[in-house]
Amino acid sequence: MTIRFTMDKITRDGNPVLRQIAQPVPFPLSEEHAQLAKDMMTYLVISQDATQNESYDLRPGVGLAAPQVGYSLQIAAVLVPSLDPHESDDEPYFKGTIFNPTIISESVKRGALDVGEGCLSVDEDVPGFVPRANHVTVRYQDEQGTVKTIKLRDYPAIVFQHEIDHLHGHLYYDHIDLKAPWQVDDDTKYIE
Repeated sequence: MTIRFTMDKITRDGNPVLRQIAQPVPFPLSEEHAQLAKDMMTYLVISQDATQNESYDLRPGVGLAAPQVGYSLQIAAVLVPSLDPHESDDEPYFKGTIFNPTIISESVKRGALDVGEGCLSVDEDVPGFVPRANHVTVRYQDEQGTVKTIKLRDYPAIVFQHEIDHLHGHLYYDHIDLKAPWQVDDDTKYIE
């Protein structure tokens, strides 16, 4: 497996592309867009493999949006490992590249990772809870242009929202209350 994107190729906070609204991707996919999607997924696969990750010195990731590699396009690769500790590591919860994704519904109930969020594009840790919808329904297109809908909750919902935020020019720390970073509503679900 050849890797195109290494940490030195990840767009860092401060680059204007991270704050732009990404452009929709037309179908059928161009060769360039199809290759970009493959290269983004390759990063995630290698970054989650302990041996290969070490040889490339990558930060592990579960999602990578096109703006994070310098392309203002509505593409995000997502690789959420199995949520069941008894399942094989070879069967991820979700592995795919989503094109032109839209959140079509979301819960009123909020959820937040109990340790906060991080981002491959943000080198400096910005501590605090990132409250997001605990349940979302996302509509997107796959590599063939087929429209799909997926319902997500808890951790996978947070991952998808984080990546979709990138396509709208938002970073995770935009959601943190900087005056009270570790305080959220009492009914927020804390997700490990």
